[in-house]
Formats: sequence, C-alpha cells, structure tokens
Amino acid sequence: MILDQRRDEILQLIEQHGFVSLQELVGKLGASESTVRRDLEYLDGIGQIRRTRGGAAYTGESLTPFEERRDREATEKAKIGRAVAELIPQGETILLDGGTTTLEVARYLVGKRLQVVTNSLPIANLLAQQSDIELILIGGYLYPRTGVALGPLAEKTLGELNVPRVIMSAGGITEKGLFNSNSLLVECERRMIKAAEEVWVVADSSKFGRSALTFLCELSSVTRMIVDSGLNEQWRRVIENAGVELTVIDADG
Repeated sequence: MILDQRRDEILQLIEQHGFVSLQELVGKLGASESTVRRDLEYLDGIGQIRRTRGGAAYTGESLTPFEERRDREATEKAKIGRAVAELIPQGETILLDGGTTTLEVARYLVGKRLQVVTNSLPIANLLAQQSDIELILIGGYLYPRTGVALGPLAEKTLGELNVPRVIMSAGGITEKGLFNSNSLLVECERRMIKAAEEVWVVADSSKFGRSALTFLCELSSVTRMIVDSGLNEQWRRVIENAGVELTVIDADG
C-alpha cells in the first residue's frame, strides 16, 4: 500500500469510529507499528486527527460525505457560485471539478450557452437537461463519498483535453499551496490544471490556513481565486504576493 493510500485509509477508519487504537490500525493496515506512528504524527501535524494515548481521534472535516459538506458555509458558497458564473462568457468551454462550491457555480450556469466538461456526477445530474449546455462527462471509478470520477480512465481522458479554464475547489489552502484529502482526486486535479490555460479556484474563507492529506499545487499555479468577504487581510496579501488575481465577493453580493 502506497503512502497516500495508507494515510487516506487511516483517516477513514478514524473518522468512522471517532477513535481507533494504534494496535487496531496496525492490524487493519498490515503495516509496522513504527510506520503507523509516523503516519499518525503527520496527520496530527496537519490537523486531521489528534493523537491520544494509545491511538488517535478524528478532528478533520475533509472526508465528510458530500451531502453534509454541501450545507457548510452554504450562503458564502452560493454567492461565490453566482459571481463566478457571471464571469463566464457565453459560448465558452469550461472544466468543472467536483466539489460543493463548484456545484454552486454549476447552478448559476443554468440558462447560459456553454460547453461544460466535468467528472462530477452531481454537476452532471444538474446540467444534463439544460438544452443550452453541451455536457461532456468524464468517466472512471466513481468515488462514493463525492460522486466524482477518479482513477486511470479519468486521468487518461483529462490528459487529452485542452480548455480555456478549469474551475476547481480545494480541501485546504496554506501558504505552501492547495491540498485535498484524496490522492486519486489530487492526481485528476493535476491533469485538469495541465489541460487548462487558466486555473480558477473557488473557496470559502474557512478553507484558508487549513491543510489536508495530499499536496495539489503551489499558489503560483493558480490564475485567479474567488472567495467570500470573510478572508482576512493577511491572506489577501499572501494570495496577491503569489501573483494570483483575487476576487472577493462582498457580503451583500
């Protein structure tokens, strides 16, 4: 089992049970105690778990099922979605990754004449009956928690695409860059970044200062970030210093 897969499995086990002992993890993973200890130290360091005597407890949010994540920061995500949709010109081709904020973008694309490429089943379901939208659905392994197609088939398809821009979300954003919780998801998102001339990241302000399991890209790989007005001045300077165009949605926007 590779490093990211093992850590992803550890996170899922701890999230499901709330607390898992070190010996239980060793038994389920078939890894050495020293290896699991190092994994727990790493996951504790990025704030996903809290190490306790004899095991670990779950403190993260990034593995929560899609339906629950959709309700968090819902007002901010809707404002971001509407603002982003207004920036997309008629007749353009856009690539949308799967996420609760990108789903809000898709809602506000209804009624526009566009070509939309996505690996997200929730977004595809939303846009499938829209006569003005030409929908291209990327196939692959359907990750059950998010309804997003991942894996080699999705990656191969993405490797053959060229689009003006990708609109994507992130599980966490630090000064180092963007992170997400699933290594398969990150690999697909890297292919999306390569396929696009511009990379737009949509994120509510709660994502900033948080890390996640797997590194995606540096801030400098992003063309534009669209965020809500809860983003503080320090983070605004960090983003702008990285050469990223920043669009902040007013509280009344």
